[in-house]
Amino acid sequence: MLERMDDFFTARVDGYDEHMRQYVEEDSKFYAYTASLLPEEEGAEVLDLGCGTGLELEAYFDINPAAKVTGIDLTEAMLKALKDKFPDKAITTVCGSYFDVPFGKEAFNAAVSVESLHHFSEEEKLPLYKKLWEALKPGGYFVLTDFYADTDDQEAYFRRELLRLRKEQNLPNDVFYHYDTPMTAEHEKRILLSAGFSKVEELGSWDTTHTLRAEK
Repeated sequence: MLERMDDFFTARVDGYDEHMRQYVEEDSKFYAYTASLLPEEEGAEVLDLGCGTGLELEAYFDINPAAKVTGIDLTEAMLKALKDKFPDKAITTVCGSYFDVPFGKEAFNAAVSVESLHHFSEEEKLPLYKKLWEALKPGGYFVLTDFYADTDDQEAYFRRELLRLRKEQNLPNDVFYHYDTPMTAEHEKRILLSAGFSKVEELGSWDTTHTLRAEK
C-alpha cells in the first residue's frame, strides 16, 4: 500500500539521518560535494527544496556559517529536526509543497535539492523549474543531486508502476504518495533547459545519484 508522502517521512524522522548515512550509497560524498557547490559569500541566500533534516546543510554551514537558508518540506517533523540541529543558523522553514509555495522574484543566489525530486513527472517539474528560475537572482544557479534511472525504458517502467498502483488502490490524483519514479539525467537536463535555464551540466555521479548544475 502506498503511503502519503508526508506520512512516510513523518513516520521515519527518528533515525532518518542514520538510515541515509548507512544505506544510501556514497551519500557522505554527494552531500559534501553538493554543499561545496553552493555560494561561499557571507549572507548568501539559498533555497532548499525538500530540505528534510538538512543533511546537505551540515556540510554547507561548515563552509558558509553565515548563509541564509530557506528550507521547504512537506513534513513538519522533518523541519523541527532541522531547526533543532541548527539552532544558531539563519534558517527559515516553510511546511508545504514546493509546487505550491511562492518563491518570490530574484530572491536567492542559489537553490539546492537533494534526493527529493525523483518522485515527480515532467508535467509536475516544468512549472516548478520555471518558478525556480524566476526566484534566482541574475547569475544564480540550481544544484540538483538526485536519484536517476539508467535508461528511458527504466524511467517509463517506474512511471507505469506508479500509475498502476494508484489505480489499483483508488488513490486521489491531487495527493503525493511515496514511490520512486526517477527519470534519466538527460531527461532532467532537457526539462531544466525548457524551463529557461541557460546551461545545465552534470558535475558528478555516484552509482544512480547524479549532481546537475543549472545556471540562470
